[in-house]
Parts: sequence; C-alpha cells; structure tokens
Amino acid sequence: MGGAMAGRLCRAGFAVTVWNRTRATAEAVAGPIGARVAATPREAVAAVDIVLSSLADDAAVKEVYTGAHGAARALRQGTVVLETSTIAPQTIHDIRPAIEERGAALLDAPVSGSVSFVEKGQLTVMVGGDPVALQRARPVLDALSSKLFHVGDLGAGATMKLAVNALVHGINVALSEALVLAEKAGVTRGTAYDVFSAGAGAAPFVLYKRAAFEHPEETPVAFSLDLGAKDLDLILGLAARVAARMDQAVVNRATQRAAIAAGLGSRDISAIATFLRSRSPSASEP
Repeated sequence: MGGAMAGRLCRAGFAVTVWNRTRATAEAVAGPIGARVAATPREAVAAVDIVLSSLADDAAVKEVYTGAHGAARALRQGTVVLETSTIAPQTIHDIRPAIEERGAALLDAPVSGSVSFVEKGQLTVMVGGDPVALQRARPVLDALSSKLFHVGDLGAGATMKLAVNALVHGINVALSEALVLAEKAGVTRGTAYDVFSAGAGAAPFVLYKRAAFEHPEETPVAFSLDLGAKDLDLILGLAARVAARMDQAVVNRATQRAAIAAGLGSRDISAIATFLRSRSPSASEP
C-alpha cells in the first residue's frame, strides 16, 4: 500500500522521498517512479512539509517515530504527519507528544481500498485531528482519494478504520462460506460469483476481490491473513475498552486463526475460502 501511494504521488507531480525498514524494498519502489531513498526515518522527514506513513503494526509505528532513529526528532515546524497505518487509537495518542513538541501536526488518516484504488486515486480516507492541519494536507490526500471524511478528533480516524475493517472481515468470511457452500452443492465457482456480483450482496469488496476468490493461486496477495488477524485483535481490543458486543468479530477471528494455524498466514484473506474447502465439519456442527 505504501509503495502504491508513493507511485501515485510521484505521478501527481509531488517530490517523494521513501524509506522502508528493508532498504531493498525502498529501492525497488523508488527506482521505477523516480523517488529518493532515505537511509533513516529521520532523514526521510527532515526537509518535507507532509509525512505519510503506512506501517504493519503498532510496534512499527512507535519505533519509526520515537525509536533511536525516530522521525519525530527531525520534524520541522508546521509539518503535517499523516499516519495511515491500521493501529489502535491509543497508539496515535502515544506518538502525539513527540510529534507536537516539534511544532508539527499529527493526523490519523487511515484508508480503505485496495492497491488498484490507490493507483486510480480512489481511496476512501477517514481523518481524525485538527481541521486546519487537514486543509494543509489536502493536496496530498486529494491525489490519493476520491472520498475523504473528517470523522472527529485525533484517534477517531483509527477508530473508524477498525470499524470499517470489522465489516470487511465479516464480508470476507461470509463470502468465503457462501462460495464454498455453492461449490460443494454443485454450482461452479464462476457461476456462483456471477450471481454474488449481481445480487443484493454485491458490495465493492465482493466485486474487486473476485480474482482472488476465483483464482487464489494466481492472484497476488493484497492483504494477508496474518495482518487481518492483527486487525481483528485490535478491533476486539477496542470493543472491550468501549463495552461494544461483537459476536461476529469473535467468530471471524477464530476462523482466521484456524486458517493461519493451517499454514495460510501469508496468503490473502480470501484464502479463508481455501481453508473452508479443505475443512470437514466437526461432530458438533449441524
């Protein structure tokens, strides 16, 4: 996702500097798009007006901003930091002091949509934080997105992203179950998907994940089961803190963990269907 964002911003005319914890990855992204590669997070942010980060988890976010070579130490007065990672709202508040003490502004600005949405500038962005800082960052966000929502104070963007992903994971498991049900009852996979795509359940996720569900061995991983399990832990952690009942998310996490235990953790989340195809009902199941 981060690499796709960098490419989109370069094509939109922005001067882009990239950094990744694995330098070879940063160089692979930067070469085709003409971006500059920084050696550390501090170097990456030292001379820019807008910082955009997309990282795997909460620990990575904290390390990148507040670790030994943390980006927060090099931020300039007036810089706007757009934290797009899927993380706990509390993590946003944890990194806030290190960023604001430099005179920079922090916005949690996670996104919804696949890599193909990034490439077309059609992401949905949900932003928490200062609306004045948001206006300064609009040119960058407008290049990436077709829909932008200011959802509240700092942390509200991260909260909304977890709510969105709770819905996405619910659709993913339900679609996997429905597809495998149709297949095992004798309907071909393509025919079943034709009907899903035309019917009441034809959500955007159902439409853009078709290749991953129909041809799982041939389609690149867009969002791994390992990362999905991390999201579900965050979702249920937030639910526990605010006393929200999420029975379906509990079941979805159990299904995801079972698929990971079966060796599918590095596969796309659509591999839930692959897991279900090979799974025999237990004696307790109807």
